[in-house]
Amino acid sequence: MSVDVVCVASWNVDLIAHIPQPLERGQTQMAQGFERLPGGKGSNAAIAAARQGAQVGLIARIGGDDFGQMGLDLWAREGIDSQHVVRGAGETNGTALILVYADGDNSIAVYPGAGAGLNASHVQAASDLLAHARVVMASCEVPVAATQTAFETARTHGVLTLLNPAPAMPLPDALWPLVDVLTPNEGELLMLADATDIDTAAHQLLQRGVGAVVVTLGERGCALFLPDTAPLRVPGHAMQVVDTIGAGDTFTGTLAAALARQTPWPEALRWANAAAALSTQAHGAVTAMPTAEQVRTFLPSTPAAPVGGGRH
Repeated sequence: MSVDVVCVASWNVDLIAHIPQPLERGQTQMAQGFERLPGGKGSNAAIAAARQGAQVGLIARIGGDDFGQMGLDLWAREGIDSQHVVRGAGETNGTALILVYADGDNSIAVYPGAGAGLNASHVQAASDLLAHARVVMASCEVPVAATQTAFETARTHGVLTLLNPAPAMPLPDALWPLVDVLTPNEGELLMLADATDIDTAAHQLLQRGVGAVVVTLGERGCALFLPDTAPLRVPGHAMQVVDTIGAGDTFTGTLAAALARQTPWPEALRWANAAAALSTQAHGAVTAMPTAEQVRTFLPSTPAAPVGGGRH
């Protein structure tokens, strides 16, 4: 099967309990609510791309338990190709334990589970899938060796690479020149570059070999930085937010789908901004992730993105 977008993906199940306030050591509280929701940055971004009309394939390693099966069932419903998803027999799936407090703050413990075993050999087994894609994307929730192998294969075949560097962490020097598009949020960008403003930080990463830096800024939209080009700043959307979980993944997946269609930068960023805004309208990462038609309906009521100051 030929696909538009390949995601080197993380998958975990979010177990969310709603309690009044943070627990003290040894304390038990009764929860007011409980949810079991799909998560993992890679899976989230893949679903976002699929809902935007892209044909999507996954490279992932999941648990042999019920939570692993939950992922396979979800991807089947979303029309995502999972032939290169490997199951670790007898291994626990990635799981996030999330405590949400009455003031909206939270604490999270993440166990990567079977996903930590994804390696270069799993990626090499999917080399044909990678070679015929238009975009290959990954996040820092998967082992760096798997991402590097995928991006090396993509580069060999002229396939665009996109990295969402979350959670932010030091990355090997050899990886930066393999990244065509980097999509950090503001905090991640500043940490990666050890800088205090986004313009300086973005240009530092461009100097390391990154092709383009797209920094997401929440309701302030996003900004595109390319070498030797003035930044393109695209406004976002002020929304009555229910939940921001998965908004960044929605942006990344939607951008990947747009770039796979060879959409020009201003329109691709406008589309990704709108999808991310719509994704904040329900609890959980994928519940409110919009379809292409929902984005299309939403956008005519919003101002067009400025196109001055940037090239594509």
